[in-house]
Amino acid sequence: MGEPEMDGTASTAVVDSLVRGEPVVPTVESAADQVSVLVRVRSLLPEFTGALRRVAEQVLTDPAAASRATIVELAERSGTSPATVTRFCRALGFDGYADLRLGIAAETGRARSAGWTVDIGREIQPSDPLSRVLGQIMAADTQAMHDTAALLDLAEVERAAVAIAAAPRVNIFGASGSALVGEEMQFSLHRIGVPAWAWTDVHNGLASAALSRPGDVALGISHSGQTGETIELLAEASSRGATTIALTSFPRSPLAELADIVLLTATQATTFRPDALSARHPQLVVLDLLYVAVAQRTHERSHAAFQRTAQAVHGHKAAKDGSPT
Repeated sequence: MGEPEMDGTASTAVVDSLVRGEPVVPTVESAADQVSVLVRVRSLLPEFTGALRRVAEQVLTDPAAASRATIVELAERSGTSPATVTRFCRALGFDGYADLRLGIAAETGRARSAGWTVDIGREIQPSDPLSRVLGQIMAADTQAMHDTAALLDLAEVERAAVAIAAAPRVNIFGASGSALVGEEMQFSLHRIGVPAWAWTDVHNGLASAALSRPGDVALGISHSGQTGETIELLAEASSRGATTIALTSFPRSPLAELADIVLLTATQATTFRPDALSARHPQLVVLDLLYVAVAQRTHERSHAAFQRTAQAVHGHKAAKDGSPT
């Protein structure tokens, strides 16, 4: 309470305008009606500082309580002021606090009506039975899938599929868990005859990126969009004329700002599975959609490739009686 009026801001046009005291026309109004409120809060969290960040963290910590709290109560719980809460609402594209409360209430209500009796935000305890742990993981992943579907721009997926389908070469870059996701995508594309390589070593990746040409595609995967190696690799490919695609959870991250095409995911963290680990399944869903879209656009080639590859490995499948086929 009682902090300076402009003690927190985000690196967005909306919040910059708020800090300067200028009138704001929300640029995410349409998204406000379609995308989960909590997804938008999470995606903007790295950009918030000071008091605005404290409000965001309070909302994410206990969304149900936030939906019931008055603006004064939320300000007190986050250690801020009602004016800061109002600026927070406007940064999300809402006209005021009432709209934010309604959005959060509708979201938590949908979760209850869907039968999700498990509190996603609850900490998993060492003594919890596996049945409860399973329910919590399933609820979190299900919510993340729904949020990702609402967040994803299908026009961007279409652009990415067209670029990959026509590409002489596709480079896929990622580190740690994102590297594993990239290798899955490489395997899927390779199976339908798309010349794709997944690079986890920076030196090898840079060498391949440096050989990129116009028409090639470079796909960078990073939940945070801040992984230095992935940014460097995508930047090198971009400098050689490749079409660049970013798969990330943060639309204003350095990786997203670098890319020609941005595909967004949402996450629901749980105990022992922070955001970076929880991002894996939403990332796979988006890449599966992209892979199928590529296969649709290369149907004849993909179908022929499936037949040839299936025939090639058929001899290594065990017969029903246990003897080789």
